[in-house]
Amino acid sequence: MWGVRGIRALGILAAAGALLCAASFAGQSNGTSGKASGRYRVAGEVVSAKTGDLLARARVTLASVKNPREAASVITDESGRFEFTGLGTGKYSLSGARRGYIPATYEQHEQYSVAIVTGDGLETENLKLKLLPMAAITGRVLDEYGEGVREAQVRVYRESHRGGTTRVEMVTGGGTDDQGAFEFTPLGPGKYYVSASASPWYAMRSPISPASGAGYPSNPDRSLDVMYPTTFFGGATESQDAEALEVAAGDRTQIEIHLSPVPSLHLFFHAADQEHGFRLPQFQTRTFDTMQPANFGGMQSWSLPGVVEIAGIAPGRYSVRMPENGSEDVSQEGQVELTQNGQDLSDWKGEPLGSVKLTVKMVKDELLPKQLGVGLQDEQNRTVAYSQVEATGEAKFQSLAAGKYGIRVFSQERAYSVTKMSSGDAQAAGTSLNLKAGETQECTVWLAPGKTSIEGFVKRGGKAASGVMVVLIPKDPEGHQDLFRRDESDLDGSFVLRGVIPGTYTVAAIEDAWGFDWSKPALLSRYAEHGQTLTIGDLMQGVVSLPEPVEVQAR
Repeated sequence: MWGVRGIRALGILAAAGALLCAASFAGQSNGTSGKASGRYRVAGEVVSAKTGDLLARARVTLASVKNPREAASVITDESGRFEFTGLGTGKYSLSGARRGYIPATYEQHEQYSVAIVTGDGLETENLKLKLLPMAAITGRVLDEYGEGVREAQVRVYRESHRGGTTRVEMVTGGGTDDQGAFEFTPLGPGKYYVSASASPWYAMRSPISPASGAGYPSNPDRSLDVMYPTTFFGGATESQDAEALEVAAGDRTQIEIHLSPVPSLHLFFHAADQEHGFRLPQFQTRTFDTMQPANFGGMQSWSLPGVVEIAGIAPGRYSVRMPENGSEDVSQEGQVELTQNGQDLSDWKGEPLGSVKLTVKMVKDELLPKQLGVGLQDEQNRTVAYSQVEATGEAKFQSLAAGKYGIRVFSQERAYSVTKMSSGDAQAAGTSLNLKAGETQECTVWLAPGKTSIEGFVKRGGKAASGVMVVLIPKDPEGHQDLFRRDESDLDGSFVLRGVIPGTYTVAAIEDAWGFDWSKPALLSRYAEHGQTLTIGDLMQGVVSLPEPVEVQAR
């Protein structure tokens, strides 16, 4: 903790012919001797995580973990050194930033980092704060003639391991300039994919007759009725075939994406009620782990009374959501292969979509928290639907495809989890629901708040181990992804797992576990076997301390 109310930053000190910035914190008496208060120092070097070079003129900030507003900053000297003096015992967050580098906290992994702990016997004066140099992906989008495509939409995706599950997610995007060029920075190291979509500047389209199928008018030239399909770096038009870019820290990766035109398909739909809010079908394509709107060339027209024509879509496989005439609801969904020009999808039938109404209650008849949200997650733990809980306790979901859905609760107050659920008069098994095609399902779910924290220490061979992933594994990990908790052990090996829901758990410490699918039950079983098991009762709250240190297990 801090010694005094204020924070006093010392001026610039001359040292070895260089400038050294230091911050001093006066100690506060807490019943111990004055020597034990305000006598600790946090010092070290800021270095490049890629080359190990010392980084001068980097800003280093030390902040109290207990009260982050109590913070001080210094600038490293020409040898990359920093120093904070006059510190009392406590935990501190150490972070650094420098132009051309990605800001980071000490030993940061995902959203976790190692806190600096001051006290007797703890080494805090020879720290290395590592910063990764910023990476960039630059390049051009080119047409079939090798010329730049202006205003092309470029998207950048990255492989992520958050939550112990590997998935590819979009991280940034933007348009090309008048030369077809793009640049995305700052980026961290990782595996990336890049796509581009655009419309040919010369493309011309005109309605065709549904009676003749592929019949075209004499003007414009049929060869001009083309479009560019979404294309990934490497030339693939499907995300599963896309070529990955392995980007290292500090890399400036240059690429080219070449677009090639394909014939534009014209599709037909029969609209029973055009004058009263007929909605067009929704076409989506699977891009890695998400569904995205299909790339259209941008023309739609009314070919004949009661007939809707859409042009400018590339051949391929699409997920189609068909709207109900005159309604905001989507009635059916399915996969369709679009291969022929003039296809009439009026008779296409997908699976009917369903709906879910949840009634949310607290396990002890407490009042529901304000601003409570509920999400439905698919079997890959992706949130596919979200609803705010109304004052009546109801949350409604429409236009849901058949499948198994886990229920995830979101609140800014604290962690909540579904502990049981019922459908009608029967209690449902587990905390997920199985929705059949076209089914309307009503369920009641009971929530329990996470009022308990679990604290302990991680050791390796009898010594404190820092930077280790600590995982709280629920008894049934596959059916309770929302019960997992994680932390990274601090400099003294300590950790805290917050917002724990009542239940039975195993605490495991896994070496070098950042960046792999640790949440899969098959992988977890070997770690849980050697972890510490404990039960958090319904009436328990506050802090629970583990009686023994958790031993580090090799990955």
